[in-house]
Amino acid sequence: MVNNVKARTTCRLCESLRIRRVLELAPMPIGDSYVPKQMEHIKQQEYPLEVYLCRNCDNVQLGHVIDPKIVYGNYIYRTADSLGLVEHFRKYAASVLNTHNIPEQSLIVEIGSNDGSLLKAFKEKKMRVVGIDPAKKIAEEATKAGIKTIPELFDEHIAENVKKEYGTASIVIANNVIANIDDLHTMIKGIKKLLADDGVFICETGYVKDLIEKTILDNIYHEHISYFAAKPLKTFFGQFGLRLQNVEHVQTKGGSIRCTVVQSNSNMQPTENVQRMIQEEQHDHQQFLLFDEHIKQIKDNLMRFFDNSKEKSVAGYGASVGVTTMLYNFGIDKQIHFLVDDNPNRQGLLSPGKHIPVKSKQALLDENVDYCVIFAWQYNEPIVAKNKAFLENGGKFVTILPEFGLYRPNE
Repeated sequence: MVNNVKARTTCRLCESLRIRRVLELAPMPIGDSYVPKQMEHIKQQEYPLEVYLCRNCDNVQLGHVIDPKIVYGNYIYRTADSLGLVEHFRKYAASVLNTHNIPEQSLIVEIGSNDGSLLKAFKEKKMRVVGIDPAKKIAEEATKAGIKTIPELFDEHIAENVKKEYGTASIVIANNVIANIDDLHTMIKGIKKLLADDGVFICETGYVKDLIEKTILDNIYHEHISYFAAKPLKTFFGQFGLRLQNVEHVQTKGGSIRCTVVQSNSNMQPTENVQRMIQEEQHDHQQFLLFDEHIKQIKDNLMRFFDNSKEKSVAGYGASVGVTTMLYNFGIDKQIHFLVDDNPNRQGLLSPGKHIPVKSKQALLDENVDYCVIFAWQYNEPIVAKNKAFLENGGKFVTILPEFGLYRPNE
């Protein structure tokens, strides 16, 4: 791994050499590496951000992989930071336990458990829980909060240790994590070892069909090295004596799929959803060309807007990992005076690479901002609702997705 980054020449799932670049985005730093003000003059390393399509199994993935220690060493995202996600997990846990009729005190293991929000919901339902997450500080915090979390990257060795200490798992969960792992073969071998014979592996991950159709540019960054669909995953799991039993389309993260995977000798038969979703999937080179054109259209709209607002003060709303992708690819960092984020842990930091200061929403009023571009577009409505004072003060919100436009009160 040269300079902490390596080029991937084979498909992450089927290992075919027949991968083709379908989208080239602007190189950028790690999207979530927001830094303190004292690092303002330190240049952060930028990495290529290119999307490839496997012409053998249809998997979509990044062409470059960054050393996980660089990505997760100072990881600051916590599940509880995302609006509505904790409540989503409470419902998720109840649904999983009811669907699979899991008895109390069964073992639930989560890979990439972050702050333990989901496992806490299972623990409240009287389950034994173990988390595994490489972000050491967050893992320590979760353990102190009562959710035992192993601060490591999951592999077969970790699976053996968990199995030895706690027994086999009734449920293994990997929410929004399989997209972040380069060596999925090792991961799936570990999961197979850890699962009970009648155990279930459940993974929720971003859906490439939604990514393309909704132009979810902000879901493309270096942590997300794969963009999945049902068809390639079904084939992949089959290589390891596992079977894709069900696929659900869920709305989190702009559009995701929740896959239920069982041992190949399980009595649980595949649902009709699996074949139906596979038949609906189609992501080819042409679709990524259209995706790229839409990004350029949004950029052009923003440039025209800024040309007409040269004397105005402009801020941006959102300081997440995906905002970094937007700033680098829309080329508007010079026009954004500061970013607003409701998470106090982000306030006072500088954005990755561009070093735009992050402030609280009060700054919109204190600095008499004229326009605020909503980068956190999936929360357009809640952001507008909680910032009535900004609107009453004459400020206006600019939306970029799902539609570009100017939000005016009483319209």
